[in-house]
Amino acid sequence: QVQLVESGGGLVQAGGSLRLSCAASGRTFSSYAMIWFRQAPGKEREFVAAISWGGGNTYYADSVKGRFTISRDNAKNTVYLQMNSLKPEDTAVYYCAASVGYYTDLNSYRYWGQGTQVTVSS
Repeated sequence: QVQLVESGGGLVQAGGSLRLSCAASGRTFSSYAMIWFRQAPGKEREFVAAISWGGGNTYYADSVKGRFTISRDNAKNTVYLQMNSLKPEDTAVYYCAASVGYYTDLNSYRYWGQGTQVTVSS
């Protein structure tokens, strides 16, 4: 099992940048695929980006492609989400999650962090 803690959220103006981090406990972090989801008030949870256990493969939602970059440092047990050119519609609580399954299997993510708020002002 793995415990996840997100950080790095905050308030930023449209066009700005933020980098989210998700720190994982445990010695087997490198065996987990990792993902970022987000949920805005009154909306369903939305997939943002995923990365394979080794970091060599990534997958993005169309809404963030070209603006967001997911990466991981297995030596630090951390996954990152670099968010550039932020828009007000990116406002949401961002969650990271871990899976022992394939990184693009969105239903396989079983371990979740508590979330971090990102607010983008216009």
